[in-house]
Amino acid sequence: MKFIRSTIEEMKKVTWPTGKQLRKDTVVVIETSLIFALLFFLMDSGIQSLFSWILK
Repeated sequence: MKFIRSTIEEMKKVTWPTGKQLRKDTVVVIETSLIFALLFFLMDSGIQSLFSWILK
């Protein structure tokens, strides 16, 4: 029970983000994920083309 009580006390100290901040952070995560997905796609396509050209 001590663990549960201490967990509840710690959770009261947490400052939760506002709805606006949560939406902003979510958009940043989605944008970053899309940028990395595009970057990996371009790199993969480039490497695939390079290997295809070398192996011909």
